[in-house]
Amino acid sequence: MTDALAIARELLRCPSVTPADAGALGVLERLLRDAGFDVHRVTFSEPGAADIDNLYARIGDAAPHLTFAGHTDVVPPGDVAAWRHDAFAGEVADGVLYGRGAVDMKGGIACSVAAVLGYLAANGGRPKGSISFLITGDEEDVAVNGTVKLLQWAAERGEKFDHCVLGEPSNVEALGDCIKIGRRGSLSGTLIVDGVQGHVAYPQRAANPVPEIARLITALSDDPLDHGNEQFPPSNLEFTSVDVGNAATNVIPAQARAKFNIRFNNQHSVETLRSLIEQRVAAALSGGRLKARIEWLPSNSGAFVTKPGPFTDLVVAAIEQVTGRRPKLDTGGGTSDARFITHYCPVIEFGLVGQTMHKVDECTPVADLQQLTAVYRGVLDRYFA
Repeated sequence: MTDALAIARELLRCPSVTPADAGALGVLERLLRDAGFDVHRVTFSEPGAADIDNLYARIGDAAPHLTFAGHTDVVPPGDVAAWRHDAFAGEVADGVLYGRGAVDMKGGIACSVAAVLGYLAANGGRPKGSISFLITGDEEDVAVNGTVKLLQWAAERGEKFDHCVLGEPSNVEALGDCIKIGRRGSLSGTLIVDGVQGHVAYPQRAANPVPEIARLITALSDDPLDHGNEQFPPSNLEFTSVDVGNAATNVIPAQARAKFNIRFNNQHSVETLRSLIEQRVAAALSGGRLKARIEWLPSNSGAFVTKPGPFTDLVVAAIEQVTGRRPKLDTGGGTSDARFITHYCPVIEFGLVGQTMHKVDECTPVADLQQLTAVYRGVLDRYFA
């Protein structure tokens, strides 16, 4: 079982909805151990979060050290009756592989494993440096017991990585159209305005927080956080809900709350952005009896960018040779575990086409699996040349 399709199908048959592993890491452990990798299964814990099983495997003991990263956990399938093919059967129909995780990102992992096994078979079973795999099981959830701790564990063992390829579904329309070289950060909070409850007929005895929170929402939404830079578009703040918890029409509410999320570029950190928003809220307050504050949610999602250079050029060359496309170097989209990996080595993201990720009937053409395997093989050949 060394071709990407066979590996992907076996992985898809493991219903590894976060935090369950359901045997997915065991599939990889068996394949990599049989190929000569030193394989470790490591479980991490955190109060208030589920225990997560992770896998680290390495072959070789010299530099350069290229690591492939990914996650075997998947989001729930949703309405199983809406799927044309069983979400956890790994079925192939008309040249397309169906299943939850087909593109996000068991398919990408399968391609990297198949490429590495093929490379080793063609090179006497050992790389001209080191190859490793960093595989977690909680990327789709709170991401506290996975890659972030696995990297710390590896560093404590003396592991040093030179470069990383993360197999997230980076492509937009066709394989080869996009490499992620960075990601925006993510920060969420709730804007709270405290008023004084009272009867609507006697507004002088109350303080209505609704007009004030509406004004603050407008002020925070209208004033740009920045104007972007060469690698990133401008940061954006989006309000996602407004709530006063009031079922009555004749009662002025005591409090109004508005949830928001900020996707920010590398001109900010989590700390500086919190300070900036709090300063703007304070400046926009109209005074009087009303007070406003922000409750921030914890965030481990900072912005980062891998600057273009020899490594990105190498990956671009491998992609262009296989697909005929020259990929765009992009920093858009959501967050990924690359935000943790960037603290240890340069990282790029290149995987399958993400059109169907998290959707009913998630799928990928078998031809894309074959091409992605060939791209990864091209990266390996060039990297260890």
